[in-house]
Amino acid sequence: MAPSLLAPRLAVSVLLVLAAASAAAADGIGSGGGGMMHLHFFFHEVFTAGPNGTTATVAAPARSGGSFFGFVGVVDDMLREGADPASRLVGRAQGVTAGTSLADGAITTMLNLVFTEGPYAGSTLQVFGRALLGTVMERPVVGGTGKFRMARGYTLSRRVNSSDPDNLLVIEYDAYVTTSPIN
Repeated sequence: MAPSLLAPRLAVSVLLVLAAASAAAADGIGSGGGGMMHLHFFFHEVFTAGPNGTTATVAAPARSGGSFFGFVGVVDDMLREGADPASRLVGRAQGVTAGTSLADGAITTMLNLVFTEGPYAGSTLQVFGRALLGTVMERPVVGGTGKFRMARGYTLSRRVNSSDPDNLLVIEYDAYVTTSPIN
């Protein structure tokens, strides 16, 4: 090929590649659906038995002595805007918890974060992973529905002071989520 024709063809090829990359980014391909979303909310779990309780034990721990190993429970906890129990309700955390560690009291959680108010009302996030109170807990987001369809990401959560520490567990959540468009 003559050197005088190589430069224009190379320039056209580069422009085509750049145009294709720009179109892919505009469609959300390779960018997780337009970038990372950050959600911030508080998980409220009420231990009281009766109509106000949000937990139920399905199986007691397999061993005595303070270990959670073998414990299985279900939760229908509140997701609120703030740590205050009177703050606005934005959804529910519904799922299963199981004591899975012989050594450190860690549990495995399978949670559906069901948003009922605000911009994500009617959408859910599915979170699955290991939790150990007293630490910053990182768990993966493994799916979602509605505005979170095909979600991927992670949550960081930590226990915060509660107005009633013997009856109310409050956990601050930061969720970082990307979604993929469905064609």
